[in-house]
Amino acid sequence: MAVVTHERPRTGRAAELGLLVIALLIAVGAYAQVALAIDGELPADLATRAGGLAVLAVVIHLLVRWKAPYADPVILPVVVALNGLGLAMIYRIDLATGESGAADRQLMWTLVGAAAAVATLWVIRDHRVLRRYTYTAMVAGLVLLVLPLLPLIGTTINGARIWIHLGPLSFQPGEIAKIVLAVFFAGYLVTKRDTLTLAGPRILWLQFPRIRDLGPILLAWGTSIVILVGQRDLGTSLLFFGLFVAMLYVATERLSWILLGLVLFAAGAVAASQLFGHVGARFDGWLNAYDPEVYNRSPGGSGQLVSGQFGMASGGLMGTGLGQGYPETVPYASSDFIIAALGEELGLVGLLVILLLYLIVAERGMRAGIGVRDGFGKLFASGMAFVFAFQVFVVVGGITRIIPVTGLTAPFLAAGGSSLVSNWIIIALLLRISDSARRPAPPLEPITDDGGRCPDDGADGPGEPGRRGGPGPGDDSRTEVVRL
Repeated sequence: MAVVTHERPRTGRAAELGLLVIALLIAVGAYAQVALAIDGELPADLATRAGGLAVLAVVIHLLVRWKAPYADPVILPVVVALNGLGLAMIYRIDLATGESGAADRQLMWTLVGAAAAVATLWVIRDHRVLRRYTYTAMVAGLVLLVLPLLPLIGTTINGARIWIHLGPLSFQPGEIAKIVLAVFFAGYLVTKRDTLTLAGPRILWLQFPRIRDLGPILLAWGTSIVILVGQRDLGTSLLFFGLFVAMLYVATERLSWILLGLVLFAAGAVAASQLFGHVGARFDGWLNAYDPEVYNRSPGGSGQLVSGQFGMASGGLMGTGLGQGYPETVPYASSDFIIAALGEELGLVGLLVILLLYLIVAERGMRAGIGVRDGFGKLFASGMAFVFAFQVFVVVGGITRIIPVTGLTAPFLAAGGSSLVSNWIIIALLLRISDSARRPAPPLEPITDDGGRCPDDGADGPGEPGRRGGPGPGDDSRTEVVRL
């Protein structure tokens, strides 16, 4: 019999606190730099805004330290830095346009989103409980998608009917629908994974599942896509399709699903460009952006896209500097085209840093999915990380003309309360799953050479090292007795 001593693993909370300080310095420094460049003095409300952002970060940090002590220590600081940079750029555009409402609204929605993240961490103690609501999540997701089509509360903005109005507030239910439908996809796929992988016909090199096995999930996905097309929301339709294919690939580990998804996406894109005028206009603006007729077309012209590209080109490698460019000349610079505004004033280097921050969040989310021990958590974390990364790709790809502009917004940077709240909830869920993934396994029970338990196992209470209860309150290590 041998005694093996294990060091107690670090939680990473001290590192998280240090990174939060750096993130707050970046956010507050950007806000101050904007005011200095435009007004020549620090903003009068600098202390208030800095203090509010600091309180927000500290509250979430303390809750994570208490409720999810083993959560990934990098995700929260990176998100705070992105959110702070977004607030600074929206404030900068407000100063240039002579308005003051967008930055204040964004700060308010930041507080609401952080409160939603706190509530999520507080209520959901174990992510596996969400699996119980697989079909409830499907129904809830479809109801959320239908809400904008209802009279009285549904409204059309810029040609898309994806908003609901409740009194003075407007909200985009599709942002929450992507989370609850991801719960449904994960819960259903983890149950049917073996059937989807092994059963079904084989055509050429592709293994297809039986239709009856894919029935419920195809119904939910197809209905959501039809609703979103009816709402003229190209970006969210693309996001839901990508989420469906990605989670199906993670569940089955078959590359054929990626190939099939790309073929279906290409066919659907061509069909949509021919059948729907608003989709065709975006494709035309993408392929013929510099054509004078397309550029001057209203609505649906490419003027916004071309202006954003010229703005980024004028920024060059290092940018014009915060507060020293002209991002306000681009329509919707604080929402749809905030990446172009940041590219102009921070340059290619600054934009690459922002993309690296996004990559870190997505990578840490994928790492949580790989490390967690249950299949539902793996699928759900992978889906949430993919949604985050895919949204960034679609936004940046549209602004740089890799793909058509879709109308999605950059997470945590762009103005928009719905996006902020949903993304803060996603971050809370990733923190919860990463806590489960990084939490050390329970100590092994002591066994004797003959394979049985020690006769006095646990007799001296939970505080005695070497017993089943593990180390006492003051111990810095855990001692286990294992067979050689």
